[in-house]
Amino acid sequence: MAVQQCRVSRTRVRTRKGANRYHGLKLGACQTCGEAVQPHRVCLKCGTYGGRQITSVTSD
Repeated sequence: MAVQQCRVSRTRVRTRKGANRYHGLKLGACQTCGEAVQPHRVCLKCGTYGGRQITSVTSD
């Protein structure tokens, strides 16, 4: 088994574990309709990406 060389302080442990926490979704606004959309994804409301029509969206 591994043997601990030195005690790791609470600050060092929490700093290391804090890097792995969940930061939530990053959302931006669609250029066409203004709907919230994830970066590098097609807008689900209007079907555009980068100002160009990519998919056709049917309204229900």
